[in-house]
Amino acid sequence: MTIETFTLIQGKEKIELPHETGNWVLAREQGYSPVQMLVCAVAACGGYVYQSVLENSHIPYQFEKIEADYTRDTTRRAEPIQSIQLRFYVKVEAEFQEKAHRCLKLVSPNCPVIQSLDPAIEVEETVEFI
Repeated sequence: MTIETFTLIQGKEKIELPHETGNWVLAREQGYSPVQMLVCAVAACGGYVYQSVLENSHIPYQFEKIEADYTRDTTRRAEPIQSIQLRFYVKVEAEFQEKAHRCLKLVSPNCPVIQSLDPAIEVEETVEFI
């Protein structure tokens, strides 16, 4: 078991995560909200996993970007995340695109961030070939 600890501090007005290059403000008005940071963590981790799967599958690629959308369940009091959609934008030669598309199914089961989410949160991954 690995334990990592982070200490968040009360900044002048908002909660902050101290960092040597400048504190990360966890407030939508001044940076990104904790919910947005969670979605970004899912996107980044999913992107790293997808790149690893492409490499292990010997698929030449150039990774461009990830777009992440999310919806919240407004019927519940805390309005938790209901679903996350990830779109990976990747350059892949035509002959490898079908295989690269099949690789998507390995992202969620191998991403520690996605595996840490409430199972009720639906995560969908798609790829756009550019």
